[in-house]
Parts: sequence; structure tokens; C-alpha cells
Amino acid sequence: MSGPRERLAAHGAASLSDAELVAALLGTGRAGENVTVAAARLLRESGGLWALRRMGFAELTCMPGIGPATAARLAAAFEAGLRALTFPENDSVPLCSSEAVFLRHGRKLMPSRVERFVVIAVDAKNRPRAEREVARGGRTSCQVDPAEVFRVLLSESASGAIFLHNHPSGDPQPSAQDLALTERLVAAGSLLDIRILDHLVVGSGRYTSLRDAGLWPSSPVKSGPSACVMG
Repeated sequence: MSGPRERLAAHGAASLSDAELVAALLGTGRAGENVTVAAARLLRESGGLWALRRMGFAELTCMPGIGPATAARLAAAFEAGLRALTFPENDSVPLCSSEAVFLRHGRKLMPSRVERFVVIAVDAKNRPRAEREVARGGRTSCQVDPAEVFRVLLSESASGAIFLHNHPSGDPQPSAQDLALTERLVAAGSLLDIRILDHLVVGSGRYTSLRDAGLWPSSPVKSGPSACVMG
């Protein structure tokens, strides 16, 4: 019977199961346990491929049969895969839809096991000027200081802004606190003449755009004549 590496060479990586993909990275198993069985055990004990991806280097080395070299291979492979899913930075291309924001900026938040709040400053044509993480919390909450959000935006001379934060649970359904924070930020942006274009909540492989979902605050959002429309 051919092993995972032979199957990959013959049929491509997409033909492999999760256990076979991990087995290809492990290379070898342990005494009395072939590599595919070892990979299946690793997935079972860690909680699956998604949970394995979220483990740090130190956590990986604590798994039975995983030494520093193997942990480094796994961590590097997962990070390379994540970066390959992220569109190359191109500041000349406007962010004109929530999907574009998610593809270029949101996917990087998916593996995080704590909540992170990110601000994207944009110019009058919705082209990104800067991406800044302004808050980091725990597994279920993140304290965001509006003053810090707008300090970043003002320092970048931003005409507009897009907000993103992740839910480590994987469920991108906005909470009541998410909606209340967005309302405060939109109101502050209106006072400072900074357009707040959208707020994305990122889950496991999916997201919710508050604007697309009809959850946007009633405060008016100003848009210049050259700005494209989000949503």
C-alpha cells in the first residue's frame, strides 16, 4: 500500500485526507505505530486539524511523538498555508466590498485563540493606508478604547476606516457588545469627519459584515465623491 507522500505525488495534495496530510508532514511514525496511524492519533488528541493549527510551538512539542523539529515543520506548514490564502498587499486597489476586506485582511485573524481588534485606515478612494491592531483580549471579549482607534486614524490622516475583530469560538455572529461598540465608533467618526465603512466579525472560515447584515447604526456615514461604496 502506498504511503501519503506517494499518494500526494501521484494524485495531488487535494486527494489526501486530513490524517494523510499531517502524516506527510510528520514523515515517520513511532515504534509500533506507522505514520498515518500516528497522524490520526495526533488529530484525535488535539481536536482536529483546525485545533492543531491553533497550537503554538510549545504546545505541539508536548504532544506524544512530536519533537522540536516536527513541531517546527507543522507550525511552518500551517503558517505558510494561511499566508497563501491572504491576497498580496496592493495599496492601490480600493476595498470596495466586505469580501475584499475579508480576503485581504480578515483571514489572518482566523487562527487566533484570543479576540483581536484591527483598524484599517483608508484614503478618500478606500485604498488602505495602514492596518493596525489596537486591542487584544481573551477568548470571549476584547476591551477597545475608541480614543486609541481614532488616534491611529488621525495619525494616518485617514479619510475612512474599516474595523475587524475575530471570535475565537469560530461563530461570527455579532454580539450586543459588538453592535454597541460599532455605534459608538460610527458616532465618533461622524464628529471627526472620518467615514466608518464597515465592521467585520471573523469566525472560522467565514465572517459577518455588520453593514451587509443590515446591522449598521443609523448614524449617517459620509462619503466623498470619489469613494466607492462598501457593502
